[in-house]
Amino acid sequence: MSQEMEVAREEELQDGDRKSIVIDDDIPALLIKAGGSYYCIEDVCTHDGQPLTDGPVEDCEIECPRHGAKFDLKSGKATCMPATEPVRTFEVTTRDGAVFVAY
Repeated sequence: MSQEMEVAREEELQDGDRKSIVIDDDIPALLIKAGGSYYCIEDVCTHDGQPLTDGPVEDCEIECPRHGAKFDLKSGKATCMPATEPVRTFEVTTRDGAVFVAY
């Protein structure tokens, strides 16, 4: 059974914003609001293990600032080399103005 945790209030993030969070005490992740929807991905590029934190987000993809690998925010799928493995994604829900991530 999965657990969930509150990670933000809806008013904290405007479209295009992101917030660094830690899931289950040891998983670095990014909460991203793009196109009016919330997404949560593990904040580690599967190509070289570096953070995706400052990577540009465009068309529901995040680009690794180090080598240019891209990942789909919805599925985590690697969409551009040099990454070939997906990043982990987490389900995001909102209730009563709060943003929750399931893990």
